[in-house]
Amino acid sequence: MAREVKRVSVASDGGVKRITMESDRGVFMISVAAELADMHPQTLRMYEARGLIEPKRSPKGTRLYSHKDVERLRRIQEMTAELGMNLAGVERVLELEQQLDGMERKVKALEKRAGELKSEVERLEQLRRELRAEIVPYVKGGEIVRNADVQRFALRVQRPST
Repeated sequence: MAREVKRVSVASDGGVKRITMESDRGVFMISVAAELADMHPQTLRMYEARGLIEPKRSPKGTRLYSHKDVERLRRIQEMTAELGMNLAGVERVLELEQQLDGMERKVKALEKRAGELKSEVERLEQLRRELRAEIVPYVKGGEIVRNADVQRFALRVQRPST
């Protein structure tokens, strides 16, 4: 699975310092994540219990939410508050989206493989055309004569008059 990267600008001694951070790295404690997602921390705990979100844990067991987690929380909030979905519906939507992502990856892999196979078929067709020119026909009598030789040499047979 590809990791998204967020770039964050931080003022450092009058200048700007660039920090690169993976979007799935846990950086926010539950109170900060709840504020960013505009919901109560207890709601985040409930979503975690239902399996809607899986925050990382610090070595001491503190929940750490990533940018990706916060975006997912915002989507859940949008589906429940604005679209009127219940949590069972949200679970199903997220499950179907995950299945769709998997299928899209499979389709891309199959399209790539189909392209490789098409190239291989074209290569083999070219090889077949080249080899076809070298095929030697079989002539009655047990002798093998190349078609090009048959056309090039013509024997004239004269029969004595009787």
